[in-house]
Amino acid sequence: MSDDKVMKKENNKKYWQFFWRSWAIQASWNYERQMNLGFLYGIAPTLNRIYKDPKDIDKKKEAYKRHLAFYNCTPQTSSFVLGLSASMEEQLAKNPDDFDPESISAVKSSLMGPLSGIGDSFFQGTVKVLAFGLGINFAQKGNILGPILALLICLVPAWLVTWYGAKWGYTAGNQFLSKLNSEGAMDRVMFIAGVVGLMVIGSMVSSMIPLTTPLHMGTTFKLQSTLNTIMPKLIPISLTMFMYWLIQKKVKTGWILAICIVGGILASVFGILKA
Repeated sequence: MSDDKVMKKENNKKYWQFFWRSWAIQASWNYERQMNLGFLYGIAPTLNRIYKDPKDIDKKKEAYKRHLAFYNCTPQTSSFVLGLSASMEEQLAKNPDDFDPESISAVKSSLMGPLSGIGDSFFQGTVKVLAFGLGINFAQKGNILGPILALLICLVPAWLVTWYGAKWGYTAGNQFLSKLNSEGAMDRVMFIAGVVGLMVIGSMVSSMIPLTTPLHMGTTFKLQSTLNTIMPKLIPISLTMFMYWLIQKKVKTGWILAICIVGGILASVFGILKA
């Protein structure tokens, strides 16, 4: 068998791996880092293959830790992120001195928001509504095609997007990264990816933590209005930075959750914060 055929066969095996494992990415969803365990499950075979030599066990542990970071994205579009991350991990293993491992996390963070926006709107807001709207019409008339049609309309686009996402993420990622390395533009791209990743995290903080304060003095002074003039969403970003500081101080997750729950109850009872 020629080298090209062997490589094509190996790549196809990887695409199927990303495909099937991205379907299971929500199987161990958790409130702390959401889909991180599912993502690690998806990329674990790649890491095990790259770092199969026992002397690389420390690098393998670092890679596992890297992919245990927060992750949340539409499952169907996650195959693209899995493919791209796998190609970046391979580049890191080949060029450990010229490749920044932090860039892998930065690229993942920068892709989560856009791909979730597109994926959720398309699959949850369009395809499912259309599929089950048509399916219910058939089912109300006693036609067995109702549930079959609904499932087909849901599954076919999901199947195609997941498969081609895995393939394009891996192949385009490899070609793109090789070109960047040859042109010496990797640092600039990674800087931009880092900035975009921070913007995504910032937008998640402002949209997912809708905390304000009802504190006021008479009818003229409202603390929330004053805070808004200083910086919109000041309370959510302050609490996020406080949680980040606790994590940096190695405070255990259980204690952080307890602080959030007890602190939230007390702040609500005493009228300091409201959602």
